[in-house]
Amino acid sequence: MIELVIDQRRKDLGGFEVGRVLPYAKRRTVGPFVFFDHMGPVDLPAGIPKTVDVRPHPHIGISTLTYLFDGEITHRDSLGVQQDIRPAEVNWMTAGSGVTHSERFERARREGARLEGIQAWVALPDGQEEIDPSFQHVTTADLPTWREGGVKGRLVAGETMGMKAGVSTFSPLHYLHLELEPGARFQTPTDHSESAVYVVQGLVEIDDGRPLGHGQMAVLERGVASVVCALEPSTVMILGGEPVGERFIDWNFVSSSKDRIEQAKADWRAGRMKLPDMDDQEFIPLPPEREPSAPPAMS
Repeated sequence: MIELVIDQRRKDLGGFEVGRVLPYAKRRTVGPFVFFDHMGPVDLPAGIPKTVDVRPHPHIGISTLTYLFDGEITHRDSLGVQQDIRPAEVNWMTAGSGVTHSERFERARREGARLEGIQAWVALPDGQEEIDPSFQHVTTADLPTWREGGVKGRLVAGETMGMKAGVSTFSPLHYLHLELEPGARFQTPTDHSESAVYVVQGLVEIDDGRPLGHGQMAVLERGVASVVCALEPSTVMILGGEPVGERFIDWNFVSSSKDRIEQAKADWRAGRMKLPDMDDQEFIPLPPEREPSAPPAMS
């Protein structure tokens, strides 16, 4: 059963748009997932300016999970890692006490490329928000796959349905990539209390009821299995897990403590966070503080 449907909101990042799904005013998280952005699809021509890249920026308190359907992104971070990510692979960067990284479209700049993918932030649980930062790149070989009844599936992260992905997560979760043929059906897992269905492309129906299309996420009733039926060829992500408690988000910082976020902002503003070893000539400045909105006029 569907608890809530969230439509992506298009955000211009200065060279291409993303569809932001989480956080949402009426539902800020699904399990430990506190952020969910659909990048593209966009055709990047050869010779794109460097302003399209995501310059070095910081994070605390989360793991970032980058997963592509098309294209290539070059990741560099303050741990000294440089890693190209390609479709059906996972970049899992754990920020913990603090990390900085950049995301560059260097192959597209050379050759031109179509780009599409999902970047999600997974909040670290209590007691592990300040762990040492780390980075893990997981290839397709370490992501379990299966085919059955018109469904081609891949477990991107976590554990469910008797499978475990080769990604070192910190709390119970599941994250699946499904390719469904018309008429194919898939029952969502109930291993974890919270779950959602996101349609990357195509059109599906949940529990033979409301249709769900491109850019929409259906948050499902807690602990209840739902059936996803493809009405046309569809790409779907299934995400969920156990909640980790209240988390505050301010820019790229996530924490259970507002004071900790203020400290991270001060550290970035003062240049106390190390930039990526191989990408330290520029960075994204801390955005200006937003003014409180005025109260609505009385009518």
